[in-house]
Amino acid sequence: MKFAVLGGTGRIGSRIVQTLTTDGHEARAHARSTGVDLLTGTGLAPALAGADVVIDATQSPTTDDTSADFFRTATANLLTAADAAGVQHAVLLSIVGVDRVPDLGYYRAKVLQEELFKAGPLPYSIVRATQFFEYIDEIMSWSTQGRTVRLPTTLVQPIAAADAARALVDIATGPPLQGVRDVAGPDAIPLDELGRITLAAHDDGRTTLTDDTAGPFAAASGDALIPATGGHTGPTHYRDWIRKVTGPVPHPTCETW
Repeated sequence: MKFAVLGGTGRIGSRIVQTLTTDGHEARAHARSTGVDLLTGTGLAPALAGADVVIDATQSPTTDDTSADFFRTATANLLTAADAAGVQHAVLLSIVGVDRVPDLGYYRAKVLQEELFKAGPLPYSIVRATQFFEYIDEIMSWSTQGRTVRLPTTLVQPIAAADAARALVDIATGPPLQGVRDVAGPDAIPLDELGRITLAAHDDGRTTLTDDTAGPFAAASGDALIPATGGHTGPTHYRDWIRKVTGPVPHPTCETW
């Protein structure tokens, strides 16, 4: 099969491309750096020519309410071009719980993006993933003050990016879901505890302080970020993964427009 992966040069997008290629498919990574601009439509036609499936793993360059404008334009351009190119399946990478945290502007924008896929001209699959292991350090940085990391007790169930890519590829190579599938790691952990595990694993001198008002995930209550029953569970445990990472947890590389 032939795949066009938008956001294919980013941390998760590159893993999707690698997994598809390893499985014997033809996968091409597309981004602004490769000459594809979702906001103007430049480069979309040649990028999608001959593709059986398009995968959207992009992120908005902003995380506030303005991200809705990005997704509205970019998604419309992508789906219109994919339909014209004869693409048979459109796959969107989204976020678990995106419809259960209305106070976050970025989550509201992702809900809009999902609705555009559902109403679009192509058979679709929406894959909602939990927070990637590789992003935990960035999440912690959002509420770090000096040597103190303030984190809420929000329950999360993070997943290794490689496991998320594997789950998405399995869906992308199958028939369209015409619906949503959640993918997550095997362990549900309070975010403040996750911070302590991360700092201890890297012998980091910072202190984690529990603060249920700290950071954007404080807006998620209860099990809002936990996958629904019947989703896919990746095999990698965070504690096992973090022990194998040497040095600081790497900052994520995301493909934004």
